[in-house]
Amino acid sequence: MPTYAFEDFTPGRVFEFGGMSVDREEGLRFAAAYDPQPLHLDEVAAEASVLAGLSVSGWHTCAMVMRMMCDAYLLDSTSQGSPGIDNLRWLKPVRPGDTLRVRMTVQEARASQSRPQIGLVRSIWAVFNQKDEQVLSMEGWGMFGRREAGG
Repeated sequence: MPTYAFEDFTPGRVFEFGGMSVDREEGLRFAAAYDPQPLHLDEVAAEASVLAGLSVSGWHTCAMVMRMMCDAYLLDSTSQGSPGIDNLRWLKPVRPGDTLRVRMTVQEARASQSRPQIGLVRSIWAVFNQKDEQVLSMEGWGMFGRREAGG
């Protein structure tokens, strides 16, 4: 039986997890495949950009956050996916060699009106580098199975 179900995501609950390092070669491969802007692929172009140095794609950062979420709780939960992200902000460049960690704060939790066996959880994720600088924020919803379908 999974550890986390809808009932475990109470408003105000904070989950902290992560400690994933940003690998330069992985960042370059991701950028080449999915976000081939010069500021993610070329040192000279990156230095001349507003980012003032090579940074990984924001989408790569999101993918890393997703992996950390899976490792921290999603793979051991009643997760039923997500209807989406409402807000996403890339606040600072994420550089090769950075180490990222996540703080997730549950904002709201409610039963689904149309599917009583599912609960909806709205959370805010704040992502920090090793200097405790916030590099990303996002807000969105997750859907989790309920331990008791009737509430």
